Amino acid sequence: MENYNYNQELDEELTIDLKKIFFALWSRKTLIAKTFISILIFFIILTFISPKKYKVEADLYINKSNNSNMVEINPYAIEELGAGGGMAALMSGGGGLTNELELMQSPLVIDKVIRENDLKYKKKYGFLPNKKEGEYISTTAFLKKNISFENKKGTNVVTIEYKSKDPELAYNVVSSIITNYIELHKELHSEKSKSDKKIIENQYNIAKKSFDEKVKKADGLPEQALAMSGNISAMSAFSRSAQQALSNLKGQVIQGEKAKLALTEEANKVAELSSKLEWAKMVEEMSDSSKVLILKEPQKLRDFEYASPKLLINILLGIIFGAIASLFAVIFAENTDKKLTYSMLGENIIYNGENDFTDLKVQILAKKDKKIACVMFEELSSFLALQLKDFKNFDFIKADISSEFVERVKNSEEVIIFASINKTNSKFYKQIKQMLNEMNKEINLEVLI
Repeated sequence: MENYNYNQELDEELTIDLKKIFFALWSRKTLIAKTFISILIFFIILTFISPKKYKVEADLYINKSNNSNMVEINPYAIEELGAGGGMAALMSGGGGLTNELELMQSPLVIDKVIRENDLKYKKKYGFLPNKKEGEYISTTAFLKKNISFENKKGTNVVTIEYKSKDPELAYNVVSSIITNYIELHKELHSEKSKSDKKIIENQYNIAKKSFDEKVKKADGLPEQALAMSGNISAMSAFSRSAQQALSNLKGQVIQGEKAKLALTEEANKVAELSSKLEWAKMVEEMSDSSKVLILKEPQKLRDFEYASPKLLINILLGIIFGAIASLFAVIFAENTDKKLTYSMLGENIIYNGENDFTDLKVQILAKKDKKIACVMFEELSSFLALQLKDFKNFDFIKADISSEFVERVKNSEEVIIFASINKTNSKFYKQIKQMLNEMNKEINLEVLI
């Protein structure tokens, strides 16, 4: 069984004639230069004629620790955060900022921003009718473009970025977002602090009332009364009445201790609620202060401080797209040129018949016993004509679509083509090659003259 070498076939399929590619590109150097320079100049001009976009940024630090801003001594801060994750939450500053980002992008903030900056629907593409024209844009539409909110990884810092063709509008939008978000923040914290205060105050009043009632109802004797009952205890061994008196005395002492313990518990509860109430009142007073710190203020930009387009970026884009366009231009020209091009040639090529005559002669001598049809698309130079006239196995045939041409080629064992780049008619060249292929005549060599 014959072994089949797949690797060898793969190598043959991947063979690339770099010399042919180089000559093809070199022959189109003028086209490449014109295309590349045109694209580059186009991108450079775009820098100056394209609408300028301005980018305004701001960084906000959001304190997530606790509403009081004083976690270290707040008696109910850990209770609010939960027993399991309370301490971890305190140490990490309260976790991520997902909720805060949602608040920033909520209609409670964005709708006010839209109205404050008079952001309305306009004509589509500047001239097409729009059914919503003149109406305020929706929060969803606002958030789809030009605006971004980013929580910097591992921090409590949020970056707000807005792009616009109007530098003043970009500044006003970012400022408006910050202002309305801080106001919403204060409002939410104020409501929470008021609610906390009300709940704790109700609990305190109930506990205080219960304590007062228990104080009024407290009875029994103190524990010291039992120590002073020595005589009664001695007489109880001989008198039933003394025994009864001693029993009553112990009962009253026990009742007194129970009342004392209940009053102590109520007093501790009232004291704890009183402490929390004091903190709730302090938090309510502090709720008007924002926990949002503006690390980077939005800046008003001048006309020349635009974010895009940038000259350097456009130059780089011009270089990249210029190179791509030049390549496509070469491919297009090679395949549509009316004259013979390098891409139309086969695999075995002598690129210059005179300069590479030695290479040509080596291949001819190796086949001196075979009759070779030399298909001539162009006249040979005097040098080549002189050198090739001594080869008796050559049959010089002028390329032609005729019966005579077919008959003479049929009588030959191999075929060599002589043609000229940018001179030989490409359509005629392809027709002759197609004829030879249909005659099962393989073209062994293509010589450029």
